[in-house]
Amino acid sequence: MTEQETRDSIVNQEHLRLLSIGYLVSAAWAAVTSLIGLFYAFMGVAMTSWMASMPQRPDQQPPPPFFGWFFGLFGLLMFTVLITVAVLKFITAQRLKQRRSRVFCMIVAGLGCLAVPYGTLLGVFTFVVLGRPSVVRLFDGEARS
Repeated sequence: MTEQETRDSIVNQEHLRLLSIGYLVSAAWAAVTSLIGLFYAFMGVAMTSWMASMPQRPDQQPPPPFFGWFFGLFGLLMFTVLITVAVLKFITAQRLKQRRSRVFCMIVAGLGCLAVPYGTLLGVFTFVVLGRPSVVRLFDGEARS
């Protein structure tokens, strides 16, 4: 192995390690923000039960229960999507450490680009690093040590 190849190998290893850390941080943030979805779901259930127990006035109609159900379903959907994203990013962090599933990592990087600005930066850096021929060989197993 030449000196340049050794240097490139060290740089690739470090970049993959940093990307893995970045995906762990991003997964943790997505998991924490998914709790907002649970809050919305709780508020929807609370609103529905509150509206059902509200005393009725003869001259006033009660609010439709649709509002409570909307908040609840929106919250559950939000929670489900964000937890799924968090799990995908956590798996990506593990796969980057293991040098496996390059295409999966690139797909998650593309989805992560939707989360502006941090996810976009992480996704672009992932494409740059995983697009290097030496990193492709690492993931294919040709250059594993």
